[in-house]
Amino acid sequence: MAAVRGSSVDVRTPDGVADAYVACPDDGAAHPGVLVIQDGFGLRPSLRSLADRIAAHGYTVLMPNAYYRHGRAPVIELPDFIDPAERPEIFQQVFPMIRELTPELLRSDTGAYLEWLAMSPRVAEGKVGLTGYCMGARLAVLAAAMFPDRVAAVAGFHGGPLVTDGPDSPHLTVGNITAELYFAHAGEDQHMTPEHIAQFDKALDAAGVRHRTEVYAGAQHGYTQADTSAYDAEAAERHYRELLALFDRNLHR
Repeated sequence: MAAVRGSSVDVRTPDGVADAYVACPDDGAAHPGVLVIQDGFGLRPSLRSLADRIAAHGYTVLMPNAYYRHGRAPVIELPDFIDPAERPEIFQQVFPMIRELTPELLRSDTGAYLEWLAMSPRVAEGKVGLTGYCMGARLAVLAAAMFPDRVAAVAGFHGGPLVTDGPDSPHLTVGNITAELYFAHAGEDQHMTPEHIAQFDKALDAAGVRHRTEVYAGAQHGYTQADTSAYDAEAAERHYRELLALFDRNLHR
């Protein structure tokens, strides 16, 4: 794997400036672009390490602070190891910010992030890849439907909710998607029940979207996140293998 250079950048959006982390191979060359959409806990060291891991495989990775309207990361104080059972107040802090990320704001922000990638000399021409975690998987589906001409591959891990009763449910938007999708659901996840997974797959099949969905048996919601009590090393490594294979298939011309 290539040596990686990581740095902080500011991305101007219609609503202000989003602080972000960018990682790329330290070779001076342009590489395919990848947009990483955070989980609910936000931009933090473990997610920067995740971005580095993707970048080392030959990608320029942009990971914005989705909560930038509330300040620069870290927006909330987090322990080095996140165990929601011991710190339930964390959810009380993040849930309002998650609910604020409406489809309208997502479209505005994602447009700015994709423009940053398109203008960066570190990013090769062509469509980009998206990957999202927890809430980020939901946002990645919506973003791919909003920008089908800009996105070639989408992955989502322990994502949810992907099927809701609302008019903006991600499964209702997939008809616009032209990217290849890969989703890996956690076997132990109340956010995506077997019924939800079946309904999501049915919507993708009906729309003719190239996709593969898997359930990582025994894994908990959040299994990719190394700084949380849900982390599952075996499932996390499986996620990297599938994610990088997806990007390799779709982002290299």
